[in-house]
Amino acid sequence: MQLKHTLIVALGTVTAVLGSIVGTSVPAMAEDKLIQIDGSSTVFPITEAVAEEFQKAKKGAVKVTVGISGTGGGFKKFCRGETDISDASRPILKKEMEDCKKAGVDYYELPVAYDAITVMVNPKNDWIKSMTVAELKTIWAPEAQGKITKWNQVNPKWPDTPLKLYGAGADSGTFDYFTEAVVGKSKSSRGDFTASEDDNVLVQGIANDKNALGYFGFAYYIENSHKLKAVAIDVGKGPVMPSAQAVENGTYQPLSRPIFIYVNKKSAAKPEVKEFVEYYLKNAAPLVKEVKYVPLPANAYTMALGHFQKGKTGTVFGGEAEVGIKIEDLLKREAKL
Repeated sequence: MQLKHTLIVALGTVTAVLGSIVGTSVPAMAEDKLIQIDGSSTVFPITEAVAEEFQKAKKGAVKVTVGISGTGGGFKKFCRGETDISDASRPILKKEMEDCKKAGVDYYELPVAYDAITVMVNPKNDWIKSMTVAELKTIWAPEAQGKITKWNQVNPKWPDTPLKLYGAGADSGTFDYFTEAVVGKSKSSRGDFTASEDDNVLVQGIANDKNALGYFGFAYYIENSHKLKAVAIDVGKGPVMPSAQAVENGTYQPLSRPIFIYVNKKSAAKPEVKEFVEYYLKNAAPLVKEVKYVPLPANAYTMALGHFQKGKTGTVFGGEAEVGIKIEDLLKREAKL
């Protein structure tokens, strides 16, 4: 092994010297091309599926790493120029836009799917089938901390048993969106609950606790529907269960939302990153469906691909959390970019 290593180093040195003699750049050794992605745990299953298929297609010539640090955590890395692509379960916020600008990071905002944030209880819970947004606010508002600790404090018809809460961590875009939709202000939430950017941690917590209630992305619910029970949401027009159909027709409100990838413009100049993003948008629909999210209409992916190829950077959002954006609303904004 030592001899082999010595020969490789020597060969690299000779190659480099030869390159300088002839006045050309000759690489010492061919290296695997690397694409670094981080961010949302919600978007992770889609990006992971695309990455696996892309790497197969490239026969190992390109390596794609996909991390999970939450949407906010992902943007911190992205706006420092540490990653090529950031998975995001909400649009970029003003502070993140400013951080990217300061660091000279220009970006493409590409919607890839729709999600239905799902509220869940343990299957042994026999008193909940649906909840109003007002009841969810009673549970999750900051003033509920240390005070709303039993189910019957939310609704007197419910039992006098402990209320155990599980939800997204503060670096999660799901946390931002849920608090905006339910409490009325992004990041405004009680703090006395089990929080994690890793949805699998929340799955286990709810599945093992009869008195649990929690929320996270639709795909993780579907994947674990045998050990979780979804709750229908009532905004005054009757209870609506989370489903692809309810997202598509706009009736699952206010917890339907678009989810995105953000691509560093400088990174996109690299052939492997450009090819990956184009592969993502051309193959997203079946892979989104496979991992149990809601695909966008075909023209949405075509539009996003066109924006990417024409160099249209920036966001169609104003840097603020927005709730209740239906698919057709998103398409109208994208068409104006």
